[in-house]
Amino acid sequence: MECVTIAAMCLLVNGTPTEEFALERGLCQRDPLSPFLFLIAAKGFNILMNGSVDASLFTCYRIGEHV
Repeated sequence: MECVTIAAMCLLVNGTPTEEFALERGLCQRDPLSPFLFLIAAKGFNILMNGSVDASLFTCYRIGEHV
C-alpha cells in the first residue's frame, strides 16, 4: 500500500540525482502506471493461486467441457 499512497521521487538531471520530493497526487485512473501495477498484482495473485492448488489448499473446478 505504501507504493501507491506514499510516493516520493527524484529526477536525474545530466546524470546527477536531484533531492527527493513528495508527490502531491495519488494514482489516477488514467495514469500510465495503472496497467503495469494491475499486471504486477494479477501476476502475483496467479502465482499464489497456483501454489495453493499445488499444495492442495484450494481445489479448482471447471464448468463446461474441457478439450
